[in-house]
Amino acid sequence: MASLKPVLAQLASGATLSAEEAEAAFDTIMAGEATPAQIAGLLMAMRVRRETVAELTGAVRAMRSRMTSVTAPPGAVDVCGTGGDNAGTLNVSTAVTFVLAGCGVPVAKHGNRALSSQTGGADVLTALGVNVDVALDRLPEVLAAAGCVFLFAPRHHAALRHAAGPRVELGTRTIFNLLGPLANPAKVRRQLTGVHDPAWARPMAETLHALGTERAWLVHGQGLDELTVAGASQVVALQDGAYREFSVSPEDAGLDRSPIEAIRGGDAAMNAGALHALLHGQLGPYRDTVLLNAAAGLIVAGVVQDLRSGAVRAAAAIDGGSAADALVKLRQATT
Repeated sequence: MASLKPVLAQLASGATLSAEEAEAAFDTIMAGEATPAQIAGLLMAMRVRRETVAELTGAVRAMRSRMTSVTAPPGAVDVCGTGGDNAGTLNVSTAVTFVLAGCGVPVAKHGNRALSSQTGGADVLTALGVNVDVALDRLPEVLAAAGCVFLFAPRHHAALRHAAGPRVELGTRTIFNLLGPLANPAKVRRQLTGVHDPAWARPMAETLHALGTERAWLVHGQGLDELTVAGASQVVALQDGAYREFSVSPEDAGLDRSPIEAIRGGDAAMNAGALHALLHGQLGPYRDTVLLNAAAGLIVAGVVQDLRSGAVRAAAAIDGGSAADALVKLRQATT
């Protein structure tokens, strides 16, 4: 049986772990071979001095080696965030999923139930009539039929259960809060990923590059783990191994500004109703927020070159009905 004791001694001395050492340590955790005290000690030692790109990379490799994978077509994208912004907004990335699918971009969306918001992606999809517990072996055919699929994180990363107790008892952010968006079960190579803290955008972009990602935008907007129409948003873009750091505004996409309060959400029924109305043409700040993020997703997918063109394309998918059709197809494909 492997032991975390040598790793803990190394961390206690102030040293960091190589990617290989981190992969071995997290594999020990996910194999159920570490005690709760050892897990908590490792997590807090990393948290206090800040996790490194090598440690993130190794931890994700361990997750990927034990996850239940799904086959997705080339060019598939993921749209998700770290959570942790505690803003309680309407479901943006879930809505963006349908808009991108309506634009012809296959979306393998990684998600969970409510964590930092009142209503997570799994919650709102369930309220919309989508079966998020469809048989795992059917997920590729669901993606083919609907143009999008929801990959419910707990079902694909069952090995994380061994760390659940220590994480709950610690009650604070750990490296695991950063790993979800980096461990998509479909191993997509293109991602629009929101970060709750802009300081993590560059390290997560570097981690994705180390893991083989071709294109990604890591975004943060005015405290949200997504792009916002409330003001400027920060972006770290990865493309073919090169990084760019810049800010974007809603005006770049031809959109009006609105305060974050305008997209506050509620329970699953409320958020599902708002998402349904959005897909059927309702105007307002929620639509504008989704258009901005969908535009970024279209850039990552290689469909458009700029936010303004992306927003026009996304609006056409909504107004032409193809975004709403994607929801209908997903509901039908998962029954």
